[in-house]
Amino acid sequence: MRRAHQNACNLCGASCASITTTARDPSHSHSLQSRAVCGWLLRSTQPNPNPHKKPIARTTDVPAAPTAAMARRSLAPLAPPPALAVTAVVVLALALCFNHPASAQSAWLDEFRTDGEVRSDFDASGKQVASLVLDKSSGAGFNSTEKYLFGEFSVEMKLVPGNSAGTVTSFYLTSGEGDEHDEIDMEFMGNSSGAPTVLNTNVWASGDGKKEHQFYLWFDPSADFHKYTIIWNAKNIIFRVDDVAVRAFRRYADLPYPDARPMAVHATLWDGSYWATEKGEVPIDWAAAPFVVSYRGYTANACVTRGGGGRTSCPAGRNEWMDRELDDTDRLTVAWARRNCLQYNYCEDGWRFPEGFPGECSRE
Repeated sequence: MRRAHQNACNLCGASCASITTTARDPSHSHSLQSRAVCGWLLRSTQPNPNPHKKPIARTTDVPAAPTAAMARRSLAPLAPPPALAVTAVVVLALALCFNHPASAQSAWLDEFRTDGEVRSDFDASGKQVASLVLDKSSGAGFNSTEKYLFGEFSVEMKLVPGNSAGTVTSFYLTSGEGDEHDEIDMEFMGNSSGAPTVLNTNVWASGDGKKEHQFYLWFDPSADFHKYTIIWNAKNIIFRVDDVAVRAFRRYADLPYPDARPMAVHATLWDGSYWATEKGEVPIDWAAAPFVVSYRGYTANACVTRGGGGRTSCPAGRNEWMDRELDDTDRLTVAWARRNCLQYNYCEDGWRFPEGFPGECSRE
């Protein structure tokens, strides 16, 4: 089974960590897509007694970007967040630009191993752009040479345009393929032209996953680059889209949490025709190949783990994320995303958990 999965995506073992996990555990997020958890995008023949299932969505149903101002209007009377120090941020950004030449600052792909066809170039602004290419013979990916234990990881992505049905694009961290592995996922399921794109977020701890929240994106992620961020510390994991928090997965002392296994950063583009779009009923249209997804602006402000002893070195400025939790603005935008964009919440899927929901569900 593992060989079949590797032949399907033709990536190195590390890049296929999530795929091979599916072969071992059909409850993994990849196989979960076979159930009706994302409205019209996914269909299922299995009954689901979940009374909170979202209605079928249309492109016009996807709301505008969830800014803090919109969240405040929709969730009043919650207190508004403090004003942002925009001027200070701009000054700091300019200072960094002058102190670090663009070519040296943005050659981030040197920190990764690549597999399959990965094209590298620089755009007009001097940012390095890495493009993964999927054709009928092979997928593509890259994974970091370093491993990390906590940090903030960001990348700008421009997804496959047009009919991307059957494709799967990812940005994630994983400790490896073992049964006790940890993983933090941001995955983008391919869709038919004109349909909203689904972002799947998931967390695995000591081999325990099945913690998906899936969101319709409120913009066309193939029209331009958008920023996706994972903040991972000992308190929580925060998922952000264009610096807007959409989900936080909190740590509880008596429940599994990824806090002991260093993880590498991965990005992949592969053929998920057998499950990705409408339970595999809409496979890749190879006549439209090659399919291309582009990454740029990757940054990792994180603690690096090296050597057999697991020695960890943390950068200066780690206080920006080491103790980061949701602030007032984040709580508003997370609530906004849950109300307007959330299409699947594992804590509401009674069919999937007939013996009771995971422990964290009752504490949110």
